[in-house]
Amino acid sequence: MSKIKLFDPFLDGSEKNAINQVLDSHFWASGAGTGYVGKFEEKFSKYVGSKNSIAVNSGTAALNLALSMFDIKNKEVILPSLSFVSTAHAVILNGGIPIFADIDSQTLCIDPIQIKKLISKKTKIILPVHFAGLPANLYEIKKICKENNLYLIEDAAHASGSSYQNKKIGRHGDLVCFSFHPVKNLAMPTGGLISINTKNYKKISTILKEKRWCGISNRKGITYDVKNVGWNYYMNEFSAAIGIEQLKKLDNLNNVRKKIAKLYNKKINLEHKMMYDENSSYHIFWIRVKKRNQFRKKMSNVGIETGIHYKPIHTFSMYAKNNTLPITEKIANEIVSIPIHPNLSDDEIEKIINSVNKFS
Repeated sequence: MSKIKLFDPFLDGSEKNAINQVLDSHFWASGAGTGYVGKFEEKFSKYVGSKNSIAVNSGTAALNLALSMFDIKNKEVILPSLSFVSTAHAVILNGGIPIFADIDSQTLCIDPIQIKKLISKKTKIILPVHFAGLPANLYEIKKICKENNLYLIEDAAHASGSSYQNKKIGRHGDLVCFSFHPVKNLAMPTGGLISINTKNYKKISTILKEKRWCGISNRKGITYDVKNVGWNYYMNEFSAAIGIEQLKKLDNLNNVRKKIAKLYNKKINLEHKMMYDENSSYHIFWIRVKKRNQFRKKMSNVGIETGIHYKPIHTFSMYAKNNTLPITEKIANEIVSIPIHPNLSDDEIEKIINSVNKFS
């Protein structure tokens, strides 16, 4: 019995052709970000409508670099706990203090009402996560940022191709961080990107380019300077070449995901499941079940992979404090991710729906 994969990137011949072109060029990587990397940055900026984009080698790198642009040492960053741990790690690595806010029980994105309760004199940044591809309430969050003179950095690791108020995610916050891991809607072997929307975007772009390549600046031939600490975070040419091809079909592939999500939302007989929203890119489709371990085992026995996204960050030893997040904690004990990707056949979709209804 073949498994129905939880994640599976969609590929056609274009990616292989792009890889062969990079191989044949003998130009596989450059810290300067020329070649396919530069082309990908330009195309992605145009796609989301941002002022500029800086490509890096992972979503984690994007978050770390984005937060490094603001002096957050001993300052607070408000974020959700229901996310991959990189979201909080990036705050710690930049000397900041992560403050976890509870989530909206319908969207599983950070709740603006809870954000307001947590703002203090030390708060500097709001860091929402567009969970599963469904956009957070950016209208309210931007309003909070403006009223409190705060910066907005978005974790859009799940949200390639998502929209908010008819504008692509990537053009709303000061800096928006994307991830292009093989399981993501826009798949690469490894990759990330920061889209930039600040007034001083040219200056920000220059500094980010320096920081992604060990701080190297003012390069002329074989000479260069180093003015700031940086990291080896630049994207390679193979990832960028694949990314360009994936970007061409991102909207079409996301439309396939939306069709599947619409079926799931209509036919899965559960009270708690991911809502249907045309603005979501549906990187993940989540449901909530009471006897999760038993449910997942039964799904596995019939050849359907499932996942858990995520164990809340504030429950890890490193982040454990006295704070409680009742909605996050309740949902985290019940949440299950089921397959949603463009490679699913009609029969597989029907099997997933029937199996969820049977075992939940």
